[in-house]
Amino acid sequence: MKTLLIVTAVLETATGLGLVLAPALTVLMLFGAPLDAPAGLMIGRVAGAALLSLGLACWLVQHDEQSRVAQGLITAMLLYNTAAVLAFVYAGIGLGLSGSGLWPAVLLHTVLAVWCTVCLWSARTPMHA
Repeated sequence: MKTLLIVTAVLETATGLGLVLAPALTVLMLFGAPLDAPAGLMIGRVAGAALLSLGLACWLVQHDEQSRVAQGLITAMLLYNTAAVLAFVYAGIGLGLSGSGLWPAVLLHTVLAVWCTVCLWSARTPMHA
């Protein structure tokens, strides 16, 4: 679980910084479409701040991987990664968007979702009758 938390901290922090500092470029790489409206740029920056928060939370909890907080964070990450996969697949197939980073992002979030599931499954406690 610790490795998952570290990897997620690094990936989400990097993506968050990209969205905060250069939302138009980050969105262009991901979806192959410009993000040029002021409201879209602000939403990109807010999303970046959210990813920075997720990265920080993962980094801070990495040393306490057996806690309920860590398990809650991994559960939240499972939801986030699953939602990201669904949104990105819809963007690619349903909306026809196709930036160079779209399908690698689908693959990455799929792997992270599976990894979260494995960590949660292995950390569960046996049920007592």
